[in-house]
Order: sequence, then structure tokens, then C-alpha cells
Amino acid sequence: MQQKSILITGCSSGIGHDAAHTLKARGWRVFATCRAEVDCQRLRQEGLESYRLDYTDEASIKSALASVVAATSGQLDALFNNGAYAIPGAVEDLPRDAMRAIFEANFFGWLDLSNQVIPLMRRQGHGRIVNCSSVLGIVPMKWRGAYVATKFALEGITDTLRLELNGSGIKVVLIVPGPIRTQFRINARKEFERWIDWQNSALEPLYREKLLKRLYQAAESGDRFESPPSAVSRKLILALESRSPKARYFVTLPTYFAELMRRALPTRLSDMILGGN
Repeated sequence: MQQKSILITGCSSGIGHDAAHTLKARGWRVFATCRAEVDCQRLRQEGLESYRLDYTDEASIKSALASVVAATSGQLDALFNNGAYAIPGAVEDLPRDAMRAIFEANFFGWLDLSNQVIPLMRRQGHGRIVNCSSVLGIVPMKWRGAYVATKFALEGITDTLRLELNGSGIKVVLIVPGPIRTQFRINARKEFERWIDWQNSALEPLYREKLLKRLYQAAESGDRFESPPSAVSRKLILALESRSPKARYFVTLPTYFAELMRRALPTRLSDMILGGN
């Protein structure tokens, strides 16, 4: 059998890094991409094939995909869209440019790459597109509006794409993780510091009492229900290798609870539960 190939984004650490090594160990030919070339160099030293791909840089998307296609003689079995970031802060304090920036990285770049991969998969008659969503694509939470908006958008576009590609041989799947033990929250600090003028916000007391403590003090200890990145990799294997994959694979207990809450509880009761965060 011909070795199956996959392009994975956001592989410098966390979910993408674990997925790349896990799938390589299972016999996949993995093309692990990162935003920074220095991280790509490190991944090459780890034995992975790696190219620079920054969702906010259209040229890098085209270049990385062209390199992958050249390496595989025109075939790509799967795409795992993964790289994303957050801008913590209240919705009323989010500048317009901040929202433009996060949608470029968390949504438009994903769509661009997927739309460039689809014609290739149509020609070969098969393929898997797996998008990494979030529990925050199921339910909203305070202080996370920018990230929530991108993940709700991702859920909608992925569901639509799954319907449109039905019968094409291309399967479209969502993986929906809850809290995962990565550098995600620590990386969010720089975006908070870049975009949020919290000292001049009407919510300044709440920033001090809640968000700052969570962002700077609790980040090192993590969440009670956190799982390691390998938990996502296990579901990714199912999404890629099952003959008939599910539309969604949930990861971590909070994500199952969020889905149950969305389906079963009245909005007012959900708001009471979520509003305590």
C-alpha cells in the first residue's frame, strides 16, 4: 500500500506537535508546518518533514502546499487544520484590528488552505479534512469573545463544507477539544498585552479580580480537567483512519458536558452556568 500523507499546521508545540509525531510513528508521511522557520528547522532535526506556513501569509500557504504536492507527486490524503490563538478580553474592549487579525489566523487562513487542497483531493477521488475546533465553538464563555467568534464561524463553515462535499470522496471532520495542556494560555498573554487597554476599560475591576489572575497566575498550574495533547491525537487517528468517520469527535469531559448543555438546557439556565466564569 502507498504511504498515506498528511499536512498538519501549528506543529511547533502542543496539539500539532504531538499529532505530527504520533502519525509519523503510525506510518503516515507527515508534513508538519509552523509559522516560524526556526521551529521548522527544529522539527526537521526531530525527523519530520517541515515547511513554513503562516495562516496570515497567503504566499506561505501556497508555497508550503506546493512543496508538499511536489514531494508526494501530486497526492495528499489528509489535512489537519490546527494552528490558532486567542485574544483574552471583554468583547467591548476588542479593537476592530484585533478581530481582523484573529480571523485571518483562525479562520480565513484555514479556509484558504482547505480550498486549495480540495481540488487536489477531488482529482484523486478521496481525502480527509479535519478541523480542530474547541469547546468554545459549542458554548461561549466570558473574556473569550474573539476566540469564540472564530470557532463558531469554523463550526459553521465546516458543517457546510461537509454537506457540499458529500459524495465526493472527501470526508470533513471536526475535532472538538476542551482544555488541553499546551502553551495556549501563556501564548495568549502577548495578544492580551498587544490589544486590550484594560486599565481604561469600564470593566477594569473585573480584569484585576478575574482575568489577570487566570491569565498570569493560574496559567502555570492549568485546569482541573486538562488532558494532554495525546488525547487529541487519539481522536485524530479515528477521524483519519475510520472508514466512516463521525462529524465530530469530542475531547475532554468539559466538551461532552458543553454539548449536552447546548442540546438539553434552556438558554437562560445555560447563561446562569456559563456566566459564573
